[in-house]
Formats: sequence, C-alpha cells, structure tokens
Amino acid sequence: MNDRKPPVPSASAPPPVKRSGAGEIEAFVRHARAIGAARSAAAGRLILSLDATMSRQPTWDLACSLQGEMFDAVAKAGSLNVQLVFFRGLSECRASKFVRDTASLKRLMTRIQCRAGHTQFGKVLAHALKETAAEKVNALVYIGDAMEERIDDLADTAGNLSLHGVPVFIFQEGHDPVAESAFREIARLSKGAWFRFDRNSPSTLANLLAAIAVFATGGMPALEARDRPEDRLLIRHLKGSSRA
Repeated sequence: MNDRKPPVPSASAPPPVKRSGAGEIEAFVRHARAIGAARSAAAGRLILSLDATMSRQPTWDLACSLQGEMFDAVAKAGSLNVQLVFFRGLSECRASKFVRDTASLKRLMTRIQCRAGHTQFGKVLAHALKETAAEKVNALVYIGDAMEERIDDLADTAGNLSLHGVPVFIFQEGHDPVAESAFREIARLSKGAWFRFDRNSPSTLANLLAAIAVFATGGMPALEARDRPEDRLLIRHLKGSSRA
C-alpha cells in the first residue's frame, strides 16, 4: 500500500514586485527626514530684533505684517517661541516675553513707535548671550540699516554667541558700507549669515524668515528636509560661515 499523498498543486506565481523609481525613493527619504526632524524638534527659541530708530518705521511696519510667516513655516515641524527685542531713542532697549503665536507677537509690535536715536546693537547681542545662558536660543535675527558702534566692541560677544550655538542672521536695508562691513563680520563671527534686505521685495524677507524659523526648530536636517530654494540658500550661507 502506498502511503504517499498526492502532491498539492502549486499556487500561481505571485505578481512581480513593483520597484520604486529613483524619484519616488528620494521623495520618500525626504518625507521621512521631515517627520524625523519634526518629532525630534523641541520648541525652538528665536530672538527677532529690530532697530526702532526713526528711519526704521517703514521696515517695522513691514516686519509686523511678515512675522506670521515664521510661525506658519514651522507649524508642522515643532513649535516656535519668538522674543521681540528692539532699541530706540537715546538708551531704550527692551525685550518682550517669548511668545508662540502670531497674534501675540503682532500685538506687541503694533504698540511700538519708532523714535530717533543711535544704534544699540551691542545690547541686543549681550541680551541674546544672557538669554541662551539661561535657556537655549537657536537663532538671533536682526533687521537694521546703520551701525554707530565700534565693531571691535561687538566682536567678542558675537564670537561667544557662536560658542553657544546662536548664529546671528542680519538683514541690512540700504547700502551703508560701514554698516555692511560690521554686519558681515558679526554674521561671520557668530556663524550666521548676512543678507541685503529691500523693503520693495517683501517676499524675499518672508521666505528667508521662514527658513530661519525652520532652522531654529529643527536645525540643518529640517532645512534639508523641507528643501525649498530659500532653505538651500540658507544652508549654503551656514556651511560657508562654518568653514570661515
């Protein structure tokens, strides 16, 4: 008697596995990196500082309308806490609390009127250093058009900000060569970046502010994951300053 069982008919062969193209793989990797950056990012802390002397009123009004771009850019990549710092008059330099929503920051900014006076950028840098010693500050943004302080008096603080991982991103309105030389040096020493700011092209400022906000919440990985033109521009500046 033969105890062998008849062979079971083989199932039909499975359909071939569809392979992803190079573009699909790259998109998946970028998406995964964005998710990782968002999950790992704590609330970023960014200081937005402005020269509020009389010549700055048009830029101040523009900054009020554009600061929401920073919050919108990081809505899916952690949260952003922003502190407003401004100087005006003869010796007035003030800082707000850190806030994390557009409406709060805009209310703070719209209450302030520009007044004649000299620049006090040194106080802004010293304040940022004090803040990050208490709790990490991820970036300092400054918008101004003039420099009436000695760069040698500011260089040491800018270098200390670099040691604490606080890059200074400077947006210069106008073409004052003295201001440009000082601003570029502070950006270099802090491992930040300098940009020309034309108030007739507000989208440029809005896009770069958004990129800096993304950097403040997730660092380079977040910029590389989002991969917009302004992100790539900021990455080039940051890599260039790190080699300087």
